[in-house]
Amino acid sequence: MRGTVLALITAIGLAGPVAAQGNAEVEAIRDVIRQQMDAFDARDIPGAFAFASPDLQQMFGSPERFGQMVEEGYPMVWDHGRVTFGDLAQDDGRLWQRVYTSDPSGREHALDYLMEQVDGAWRIAAVRPAPLPDMAV
Repeated sequence: MRGTVLALITAIGLAGPVAAQGNAEVEAIRDVIRQQMDAFDARDIPGAFAFASPDLQQMFGSPERFGQMVEEGYPMVWDHGRVTFGDLAQDDGRLWQRVYTSDPSGREHALDYLMEQVDGAWRIAAVRPAPLPDMAV
């Protein structure tokens, strides 16, 4: 029984925040996201495109097409407000970094960034909307 409870706790822990990731690795992941956001701020689209994974780069084909997609589909990234980081979570062996930001109108957003290591460097493989946490009253 005790072994079953321990196995369940371990399994739940693996689906949630990634505690085993070292602080340096977590900061490296967050730094990649920050640098891409900084590149969007500067309208350095080739610079922002460089932080995308090879698969994402191949899918869009050019920095211009990538920038257009972000500008039109992700205003909270293109013209973001304050950026804060939530948990780094593992789901089915993939690492997702939760990011909180706001769009130009001030509306808050949560995004999950799928991170992929390519030749020893972290790259952004996907971004998807995520639910905002419930706010206590």
